[in-house]
Amino acid sequence: MGALLPAPARWLTKAANSLLNAQEEGLAGRLVGRMIRRSVRQRFHTVYWERPTVKIQPPAILVPNHHGWFDGYLMFHAVQALGLHTVDWIQEFDAFPLFAKIGGMPYPVNDPTRRARTVKRTIRLMREERRSLLLFAEARLHYPPDLLPFGRSLETVAGKVPDAHIFPVAIHYEMALHERPEAFIAFGTPIEQGEDLNHRTRDAVAAKLNELRERARSDVSGFEVLVQGTQDVNERWDMRRMRK
Repeated sequence: MGALLPAPARWLTKAANSLLNAQEEGLAGRLVGRMIRRSVRQRFHTVYWERPTVKIQPPAILVPNHHGWFDGYLMFHAVQALGLHTVDWIQEFDAFPLFAKIGGMPYPVNDPTRRARTVKRTIRLMREERRSLLLFAEARLHYPPDLLPFGRSLETVAGKVPDAHIFPVAIHYEMALHERPEAFIAFGTPIEQGEDLNHRTRDAVAAKLNELRERARSDVSGFEVLVQGTQDVNERWDMRRMRK
């Protein structure tokens, strides 16, 4: 057993762990978080990211494109790394309600009453508890490369939480150089609240996504590794190492 930490150090360690695990509520939340992390490690070679150039002060609205099934899982890693306590609207929430333990909230397509309740609760949490919102403003998962029009939710929430900072986010996948895909996440500069917010944010997401595609295919050295996944079979079983 290691030496006991002095009381102040124990308090600081506990506070740091509390911040890191704020997204995971109780045992169920930790289990869901573990499932997500295991899934990403197993299915990707590497997840790269570019942190925001300015510190995100909650409440924030993070607005990524929605081109991949893993988008929510990747953003879970990103918001934890940024120390943001975040809620996320999920259309398929009823298929796995335990997502509530990591910030998931129901947003079913054919139930406007439940959607409205989720929006109201989100606004309250952002105002009173400084939660942030992960918002897939295109409303549905779809094939790349284009972006769908943004719905009204961004302007609705931003109008009710005028101090919210709005960040465009780009998520891009590459499947070529490795046995498993690589994923890339990049944060753009914050968008000012005001008129034509939807179009300005959508344009910013599109511009960041185009930039991210170019960088991902040219040089990955400028990115940080957010998740180190599973190496290729030739990397794991390189026989040349046995001859040394």
